[in-house]
Amino acid sequence: MEILWLLFAMLMIVFIVGPYIRRRRGGIRLVAPGSPDAADPANYGFDRQEELDIRVPGPDQDLMDALDNVRRTGQWQAASQLLAGTPREGERRWQRVQAFGGAAALELVAQPGVGAQWLKAWRLDAEQDAGGAQVHAELLVQQAWRHSGGVGSADHRIILEEAREACRRAAPQAPEDPVPYITELAIARGLAYPEAEFDALWAKVIDRAPEHMGAHIAALHYWCAKWHGSREQADAFAHAAAARAPQGSLLAALPLFSVYENTPDIVMTAYYESAVVRRAVEGALYAVNTARQDDPMQAHVRHLLLMFLVHMERWAEAMEQVLHVDGYVGALPWSESEDPAAAYAVYRALAVAGYEANGGSPATLPQ
Repeated sequence: MEILWLLFAMLMIVFIVGPYIRRRRGGIRLVAPGSPDAADPANYGFDRQEELDIRVPGPDQDLMDALDNVRRTGQWQAASQLLAGTPREGERRWQRVQAFGGAAALELVAQPGVGAQWLKAWRLDAEQDAGGAQVHAELLVQQAWRHSGGVGSADHRIILEEAREACRRAAPQAPEDPVPYITELAIARGLAYPEAEFDALWAKVIDRAPEHMGAHIAALHYWCAKWHGSREQADAFAHAAAARAPQGSLLAALPLFSVYENTPDIVMTAYYESAVVRRAVEGALYAVNTARQDDPMQAHVRHLLLMFLVHMERWAEAMEQVLHVDGYVGALPWSESEDPAAAYAVYRALAVAGYEANGGSPATLPQ
């Protein structure tokens, strides 16, 4: 039975990675775990796949403590206190609202009808708490996109319409807070807002947080060809944001997200050698190297860079991204997979294998 599971795992790796990774000089190959020739991520101190945190893109100990408190006690106060102390205009508040909403959504999947009682109590006990209202709206959005039967289903639309009303009730409770409007960007995509209506919503976001990277990524989805725009519109949106970004802003990495969103379903190897991809990757590398290292969006950019750098066989740079993000996989591109930890682990293993095939080792990796 163990042999069957091993063969299945190896086949999954082949099917996931095989069409995309070109093996030069026969130097890069994945072998069976436990083989003497296997490149072992554990040698570098990386977390095991089962230990990877799928909730968040990077470390946030205050958030982890609050999530653990809510889960352990079933009380909402720790979540409310954390959000009340988180600046409204920054990226971290948005990420924390997403994390609490996601935790509630997962509880409801695990225990339909009875999970996430802490959030229900939060809304009943503190109806005017802006944080609770925002988390409730985010819960509905995540239920619609992840657990409603899929885009186009009646449940998907019904839940998104309920989420829209929740956003519009939440917004007046903290008029300067961009979070309810950023949450509505995902609703606008799902409910196919006309461009004029989407532009009006976007104006409310940038009036409050003109350099919000998370908001720009959410808006970019709307402009992609697979939703309500085109490749040209998405690229124009991303490059305009990057061009007006101040020094040290991660918005310089937004074109890489546009490239990712517009990557064709069938990708030839040469795609990752194209000028468009190279320019976007260089822009993203510049962004992470010049932005504040404590910027909460650093991890989002580095996760996406990891995927592209592996495809481009830039192994040392790929390993640098792993060093920064390992342990957390709650970000694109892994979050679009049914098993984010497994998707990330495949690319991490390829980065390690490529690094070692080109003379690297734990001793040569910068600390």
